[in-house]
Amino acid sequence: MPTPTVITLGNFDGVHLGHRAILTNARQLALTCNANSGAMNSGGLNSGGLKSGGLKPGGGGAKVLAITFDPHPNATLDPDNQPPRLCPLDQKIQRLKHAGADEVLILKPTPNVLGQSPEDFIQQVVADHNPITFIEGIDFRFGKGRAGDINQLKSLGQQHNFNVVIQPSHDVTLSDLSVVTVRSSVIRWLIAHGRVHDAQRCLGQPFSLTSQIVKGEQRGRTIGIPTINLDLNTLDDHTLPADGVYAGQAHIQGHHQPLTAAISVGNKPSFGQTQLTIEAHLLNFDQDIYNQTVTLDFHHWLRDQMRFPTPQALCEQLARDIEKVRSYKPLAVSH
Repeated sequence: MPTPTVITLGNFDGVHLGHRAILTNARQLALTCNANSGAMNSGGLNSGGLKSGGLKPGGGGAKVLAITFDPHPNATLDPDNQPPRLCPLDQKIQRLKHAGADEVLILKPTPNVLGQSPEDFIQQVVADHNPITFIEGIDFRFGKGRAGDINQLKSLGQQHNFNVVIQPSHDVTLSDLSVVTVRSSVIRWLIAHGRVHDAQRCLGQPFSLTSQIVKGEQRGRTIGIPTINLDLNTLDDHTLPADGVYAGQAHIQGHHQPLTAAISVGNKPSFGQTQLTIEAHLLNFDQDIYNQTVTLDFHHWLRDQMRFPTPQALCEQLARDIEKVRSYKPLAVSH
């Protein structure tokens, strides 16, 4: 018989503060539950599923299981409306475990999986994972056509002997004093409008992009401001920030200390370029790091991209940007 589980199911894109609150509560439920409650028959939800390792069952005899889809179900159902990622899969798994999950089950959105009725889907989860509790938000939907809701999940819980806990929404106050409910869609909107500072308020950590460093046109070296370039071919399904100049940090694989970074997103209007580039000048750093992996954290938006009349005017503005970047301090990370 499978180990009893406290289950939460969702897309968990970005693993923001609302997701973390669910997992914190799930961890507490796992620690305090009666390990013998809700025992079920074993079965197998293996079609389209992939388990990540590293199980460490909770101290109450149950483990916390986060079930998520990758890619997003719209990749199968409506490819033209698939939302861009806030983080890659490996980071999502890492963040879910850091937030409290003992195990992460990745479901591939195959037609067979997405075509299951709410009843069949939950029956399969029960057979596989012996849930004693599901914990979800009030707007939770599941099953074919998102037909199942939290009330149906409660009804199925009565049939299959598991509890349902509703997690309240998580609200944050943004820099303009507006109050928003934390959702992945809200965070994507903030990032797309350059509001990376507010995105961090929702994520609990900086918005970041991870890529291999590739060679650019090396114009920066000719004006004394060398930059590293991200490989955007690997980020075509990711949320990208609005064009502009940002203060941030760079984490280079193999280097222990983060580096202060002035980050540029745009098409280099002063050079007549039309292709999007994301590049960063790393302060007090000048090493050959081509082909290494870098994660850029976006902390603050500084200014719009603009065309400068002369190379000298561009250099003077870049010098001002760099001095402003020096003055910024990384925001505290929420846990």
